[in-house]
Amino acid sequence: MHSEKISAIGASAMPRGHALLTNPALNKGTAYTERERDALGLRGLLPPRVFTLEEQKQRALGNLRRKPNPLEKYIFLTTLQARNETLFYRLVQDNIEETMPLVYTPTVGQACIEYGSIFRRPRGLFISLREKGRIAEILRHWPVADVRMIVVTDGERILGLGDLGALGMGIPVGKLSLYTACAGVHPSYCLPITLDVGTDNETLLKDPFYIGLRQKRARSAEYDEFLREFVEAVKTVYPKALLQWEDFGNTNAFRLLEENRKKLLSFNDDIQGTAAVAIAGLIGSLRLTGQKLADQRILFLGAGEAGTGIADLFVAAAQKAGLSEADARARCCFVDSQGLVVKNRPGRPLAHHKIPYAHDRAFVATLAEAVDALKPTALIGVSGTPRTFTEQIVRRMAEFNANPVIFALSNPTSKAECTAEEAYKWTDGRAIFASGSPFDPVTLNGKTYTPGQGNNVYIFPGVGLGALACGAREVTDRMFLAAAETLAGQVAKADLDLGRVYPALTKIREVSLKIAVAVAEEAYRENLATAPRPADLEADIAAKMYEPVYHDLV
Repeated sequence: MHSEKISAIGASAMPRGHALLTNPALNKGTAYTERERDALGLRGLLPPRVFTLEEQKQRALGNLRRKPNPLEKYIFLTTLQARNETLFYRLVQDNIEETMPLVYTPTVGQACIEYGSIFRRPRGLFISLREKGRIAEILRHWPVADVRMIVVTDGERILGLGDLGALGMGIPVGKLSLYTACAGVHPSYCLPITLDVGTDNETLLKDPFYIGLRQKRARSAEYDEFLREFVEAVKTVYPKALLQWEDFGNTNAFRLLEENRKKLLSFNDDIQGTAAVAIAGLIGSLRLTGQKLADQRILFLGAGEAGTGIADLFVAAAQKAGLSEADARARCCFVDSQGLVVKNRPGRPLAHHKIPYAHDRAFVATLAEAVDALKPTALIGVSGTPRTFTEQIVRRMAEFNANPVIFALSNPTSKAECTAEEAYKWTDGRAIFASGSPFDPVTLNGKTYTPGQGNNVYIFPGVGLGALACGAREVTDRMFLAAAETLAGQVAKADLDLGRVYPALTKIREVSLKIAVAVAEEAYRENLATAPRPADLEADIAAKMYEPVYHDLV
């Protein structure tokens, strides 16, 4: 699946000389051998000493660490990626705990805000409303014909930062970098896309240097026609591709997923990936609390894509554990900007995706009141509103839970509902805490707690790898439940002893492989796989994973 990417390049097609040095997929920089330098016209274009990939990595790592702040480090890494993909992925993969917060959350949030200012070299496709009627043609402008993995955004809801329009391209670029680093999806298979339909961000519309369309965001029929053309174009131009919907606004995200999930191999990471990683953390927490999944009472702050996605997957998991659908739904309650979601709530009508969780109970206006009324076992923040898990609320959770589950999942770090230190301090170290962005370990009363990062990176790379490996026709909710259960199963006792309900990021490729196998197995069970089932599924998928090493070019 991946090894042919180099060998398929014939001698006549191989770039030479300066053109080779500017090809990031083939560039080896100072690592070209003496033989390659002579055969490929590189003699004199490079300094004479030949370095190994490991030596190049150590030099690049030193340069990275000398950068003064995370944004400068992000720029360094993206520049390296545009120059030498193999070296970039070797560095990221071997230092994943250090580099993932730079490549993705939390740094990518600031990178998106400043994407126009730090723009160096285009990566991916920007498809705007101006290209309506020509989207298939634009897709064919991409230099790779065999695209297998697309991450697309329209920039309306970037992390917890809101509408960033065309600046949201940092998200697809970052996610696809993690597909390669964390799950071995070959970089040549990956295509980031931003659909520029305008922006309602007044600051951007007034910015003379904004890189996107300076017009209000398209809505209704104009938007729908554009998206339909895009989906059909992807199906035509890249029939083997999996498409990941990313950071679309609530109004469109649910609808686009439901309209297209059976037409096009696709999923929404904000809805389904977030759900799987949260449910995995919840399952892991049971090993610390000694409770059962069916005993949980979950209160969500935020009733958008992430929250209702988590609740839907919890319902599926609870049904598998023996609860009826009605009983499982009754164990999930939501507080949104208007208060507790209940039937007959005063004010504007409930959005469609909230109705299944609008229970027949008394309305309360605040999260604190909801905690008092419902006495949840788990409090999950997906609101994008920072510091909303106050000391009063967290301490109250600790009054009726020996080990309250506090998941502050909003990204980036500045949007987290509370910090790890606050959760542990306000519960005297009894909280089971996880967050969307990383927090440093916390020492309290002589004990050190290492918070888990409930980041979707544990889920989406493995799901995508598994779906591609078996040639899945559809990505189902059962596959995400299988991914969640598999991730929970990778949490070792040593992890739990540290207080975290996720495995170390250093094990991410191993975790992604296990998830890919579970997803593929589910595809075979559901008769959704098109590839013949190999005798050893895990070995077959592992053999297809890209490894960032240099190949001989002559």
